[in-house]
Amino acid sequence: MLCAPAVAQAAEGDPPVERLSRPGGISRYAFVAHRTPVRTRPRWGGRRVAKLGLRTEDGTDELVLVLARTRDPSGRSWVRIRVPVLPLGTTGWIPQSALGDLRRVNTWLRIDRRRLRATLVKNHRVRWSARIGIGRSKWPTPAGNFYVRDKLRGFKRGSIYGPLAFGTSAKSTVLTDWPGGGVIGIHGTNRPELLPGRVSHGCVRLRNRDILRLARLMPVGTPVTVR
Repeated sequence: MLCAPAVAQAAEGDPPVERLSRPGGISRYAFVAHRTPVRTRPRWGGRRVAKLGLRTEDGTDELVLVLARTRDPSGRSWVRIRVPVLPLGTTGWIPQSALGDLRRVNTWLRIDRRRLRATLVKNHRVRWSARIGIGRSKWPTPAGNFYVRDKLRGFKRGSIYGPLAFGTSAKSTVLTDWPGGGVIGIHGTNRPELLPGRVSHGCVRLRNRDILRLARLMPVGTPVTVR
């Protein structure tokens, strides 16, 4: 049964904040319709922390995970989003009018770096699990809460990315000079004999059969937790 979004207790005089995403249950994402600054508060006068564009580093349509919603004193709807920038964990507020329609996902990808395992949860149940490769100690896979930004296909046979790759909102904290700023991906491999292990520059590697299975189950907008 789908539950209504939770409404958080607001400070006296402030509008209530409606929680829109709950990993493991229902989460919400939306494509960016208009370029817009991201602010620390749901107000035009809030300090800017980033600016959203229309395209990802991979050239796909930009999307954001939508965490919460509220209204400013004029009645304008604002949403709190997870922002795909450094520093990791950045969130902020944008007018909801800058986004397209809110879309639902009921999946959640968990990456366990100690056990070298990825697990997909759907409707609170484990639907998929596989052993993985992660970043080496000098190029670590960053921990935190992220989301799936895009899905890329069409790689040449024998590609280091395998048949398919997901781009995430996570970025390397050490390879910031890489093209695109060091986006952390989840992808297949042409070296399955290295898995599981700490073998990458920060991306999460899967055997090709595992990434293809995951692609059938996990849509873009899925929350990702790396611990």
